[in-house]
Amino acid sequence: MSMELFEVHEGKAKVLVPKAKTIYDSPVFYNPRMAPNRDVVVLLLNVLKPKIVLDALSATGIRGIRFALETPAEEIWMNDINELAYELMKKNVLLNFKGTLKENAKRAIFEGEKTIVINNDDANRLMAEKHRYFHFIDLDPFGSPMEFLDTALRSVKRKGILGVTATDGAPLCGAHPKACLRKYLAVPLRGELCHEVGTRILVGVIARYAAKYDLGMEVLLAYYKDHYFRAFVKLKDGAKKGDETLENLGYVYFDEKTGRFEVEKSFLSTRPNAYGPLWLGPLKNEKVVGEMLELLVSGFEVANYREVLKLLHMLHEELDIPLFYDTHALGKRLKIEPKKLGEIIKELKSMGYEATRTHFSPTGIKTNAPYEVFVEVMRKN
Repeated sequence: MSMELFEVHEGKAKVLVPKAKTIYDSPVFYNPRMAPNRDVVVLLLNVLKPKIVLDALSATGIRGIRFALETPAEEIWMNDINELAYELMKKNVLLNFKGTLKENAKRAIFEGEKTIVINNDDANRLMAEKHRYFHFIDLDPFGSPMEFLDTALRSVKRKGILGVTATDGAPLCGAHPKACLRKYLAVPLRGELCHEVGTRILVGVIARYAAKYDLGMEVLLAYYKDHYFRAFVKLKDGAKKGDETLENLGYVYFDEKTGRFEVEKSFLSTRPNAYGPLWLGPLKNEKVVGEMLELLVSGFEVANYREVLKLLHMLHEELDIPLFYDTHALGKRLKIEPKKLGEIIKELKSMGYEATRTHFSPTGIKTNAPYEVFVEVMRKN
């Protein structure tokens, strides 16, 4: 291996990564900014305890090694099509675990307290080979996950868990609507609601793909952070479960002039200028998120404690309904000086409505109050 390497530490793992001017110049990709993403999935796996897990696009192997070191998973598969990544993963496994690797063709197996399988192949080919094998599959590609989603839904067990990351924010946020239509089969919404709409488009397309295989799903957690969209879903077996899941699909209607929005649960839109189809059901299982938060607060070691604590606390407290009002965008439209979020939330609650901040926007409020009521509260001195 001719790469110049240096050692980094993340969570309980230590890995060698290539030296490069930027992360995008590296022959094997490693992004330290995605450590919180890996922290969250480690917490999730500690709550749900799947036994056989796959990191389908492993690069340096940091995610899979953290699964082996920090979660109860018993059999961890790490895969990458890049031969340099495969060689580096082998080095990194041996950096963290004492023992030897048994290698056959493009697969190396470490047998110890846990079984670690390092694979050098196209992710779709591996997942097609291991039909209904994994309890959990994590898809964390560079860009869109769509080329891997179909195969992942056939490789994970019928009651398994799927983690999906999308980093192609331009299509999902409406800057490239045609790309979103091609990849996600949905019309995106540009503007202040784009991060939530993008998240719901991602969850919605997972639901539609799953339904083809007579699978329903429950969203364990879906969120947007920094530059990526993230979703974890638990599959449910059966055509009826698939039908029930599709009932959570629908469309958003948004008035650019006023900032008023409406949602419609329907497989086909009934009005023009609809955004979607997208997921209008819950974006979290409150019990699961609560247990993740409890585990973190109890002293569980992660790489970015404060950042992940802030995120999970916000997600746990956030009102789980579609969309929100962005006070700055709304104030600009209506020529109103926006008040402090805390004041608006307090006023709405005093009127009997639910209201919380949202992680999708630092100036956003989720509430079940009607548009007219929200505007009235904003106008009050």
